[in-house]
Amino acid sequence: MALVIEGEEKIAAPIDVVWKALNDPAILKESIPGCESLEMSSPTEMAAKVVLKIGPIKATFAGEVTLKNLKPPRSYTIEGEGKGGIAGFAKGGADVTLTEDGPDATILKYAAKADVGGKIAQLGSRLITSTSKKLAGQFFSTFGEKVGGA
Repeated sequence: MALVIEGEEKIAAPIDVVWKALNDPAILKESIPGCESLEMSSPTEMAAKVVLKIGPIKATFAGEVTLKNLKPPRSYTIEGEGKGGIAGFAKGGADVTLTEDGPDATILKYAAKADVGGKIAQLGSRLITSTSKKLAGQFFSTFGEKVGGA
């Protein structure tokens, strides 16, 4: 089952600060809902462990995240895949772009595509889509607060 999530967040910080934060595993770990661990294995690769509850299913996903198409400090593509045992799998990516909005503000836009399978996919597209949008919204608002100091 495939889904697409798009959005944008205004962050009260200069573009260079936002770019650094997007590449900082400590800030990303604090921003990702349910993230138990996030470790860099190279400048463009991270290993993650995330616990998510989608409807009646709670699963721990272990996965790899790769950063591609890096154009500092403007954009990159993040791709990842996670396996949640019998709960299923999730894989996908997002194109993230940063645009200056004055000297002390940045507009972060994202367009994410995800594919889920296994028991999670059986929950129905409405529940998965609404949960995914909620999680993406939580990530970007938390990220914006941490980076912008709101």
